[in-house]
Amino acid sequence: MNKKKIIIFGTGEYADLATYYFNNDEKCDYEVVAYTSDPKYITSKNHNNLPVVSSDVVEQIYPPSNYDAHVALSYRKLNQIREEKYHLMKEKGYKLVSYVCSKSVTWPDLDVGDNCFILENQTIQPTVKIGNNVMIWSGNHLGHNCSIGDHTYISSHVCISGHVEIGERCFLGVNSAFADFIKVGSDCFIGMGADVVTNLEDGSMALCSKGNIFDKHDSLTKRVMKSYFRLEE
Repeated sequence: MNKKKIIIFGTGEYADLATYYFNNDEKCDYEVVAYTSDPKYITSKNHNNLPVVSSDVVEQIYPPSNYDAHVALSYRKLNQIREEKYHLMKEKGYKLVSYVCSKSVTWPDLDVGDNCFILENQTIQPTVKIGNNVMIWSGNHLGHNCSIGDHTYISSHVCISGHVEIGERCFLGVNSAFADFIKVGSDCFIGMGADVVTNLEDGSMALCSKGNIFDKHDSLTKRVMKSYFRLEE
């Protein structure tokens, strides 16, 4: 199969991961052939045995008429840098391709924007809408009729119930959960393990309290161990 050739914006961990998935997923139609980055961040002319070119001239060396692109950057500055480079590559005329891992459960009506990166083991129910430039790490549940705003980052093992609306540039931490029909504004930070059961305004933060720890001598520990596991004192 002749795969379409793409340029990756970035040379860090996310770029390496994107390269692996694009090049090794048998059901993926794309092959990474080069990298680009801002001139001040280029320390070598090669990365993963592929050329690295300045973003100032990338469209001259790899013209958008012959190559597509994918921006593979992290959530730094609450996803603002990834959003900035997303628009930069669009302005240069590149088609920004999305990747949805073939090892996930999806339905034919899934609506995915451009430059999304969605890893394995997702359960994405019918009528889900995912915006542009969204990163979704492995092992999440996206309930029916939910929507994810542009430039948002979803960590692993997040549970989003049905009809939930997530705004733009949000960060959803590992093991966070969202009750159905919840609306989360833009630029929100949802910490690891947080339970969101009410609407959040733009720029809000939701945090989970750390679990209470009881040592083996505590009376509550002894009662629980005896009740659940039949352990005697």
